[in-house]
Amino acid sequence: MNQQTNQQTHFGYETVSVNEKAGKVMGVFSSVASKYDIMNDAMSAGMHRLWKCRMLSMSSVRSESVALDVAAGSGDIAIGLLKKMRKHNQHQGRVVLTDLNGPMLAEGARRVVDEGYLPGTADCIQSDGTKLPFADNSFDSVTIAFGIRNFVDIDAGLAEFYRVLKPGGQFMCLEFSKPVLPLLDVVYDAYSFNVIPALGELITGDRESYQYLVESIRRFPDQQRFECMISQAGFDLARHENMTGGVVALHRGYKT
Repeated sequence: MNQQTNQQTHFGYETVSVNEKAGKVMGVFSSVASKYDIMNDAMSAGMHRLWKCRMLSMSSVRSESVALDVAAGSGDIAIGLLKKMRKHNQHQGRVVLTDLNGPMLAEGARRVVDEGYLPGTADCIQSDGTKLPFADNSFDSVTIAFGIRNFVDIDAGLAEFYRVLKPGGQFMCLEFSKPVLPLLDVVYDAYSFNVIPALGELITGDRESYQYLVESIRRFPDQQRFECMISQAGFDLARHENMTGGVVALHRGYKT
């Protein structure tokens, strides 16, 4: 038995082996892929669209940029980046969508094609975010939205993002975080544990996957701790911006 198999980590509130978590996370997103966007709208009352719009507004991509969107899911961020790169209706730049989960990446591929983006402008590559198949200094921008908390090794993922980013490039991460407003955490916990799994069961027929998603949010580092992890990975000017009272945080850093 190899060392990685023996290592313990968390799957929500459950303690599992590293390899077991990878399989379980894969199962969660394979299960919900076809209803992912519908559930995002239902769970957040559409707020996820505003959070993503804010992320895109802070992106430094230009018309000729090459961007990587990790855990690309159904392609919201990648499509937004491509639209931001648009110059005189010509798509000068390129976005690579990558996701470990095949069904989720297939949803992203379908959506970018529906938006009119063809290979060479938008490319989908299935890969592990902690072992990216790209050369050093390949991208002007690396983004990840609501994906890094599912990584088996968050530090390894941050190290990979830093490695593939060009000097001067921007890293951005949008992720659920810890509420900072008085009493919001109480209301948020009540909603998360009682409503979200029930919505998951109603819309997708899968309560357990959404129970995991709620638990994974609670286990993720808070704003300050995650900001420190970004700095420790080598990024400069690490900072965060709270949204909706800290329910979500937008983190940024740069490679100099």
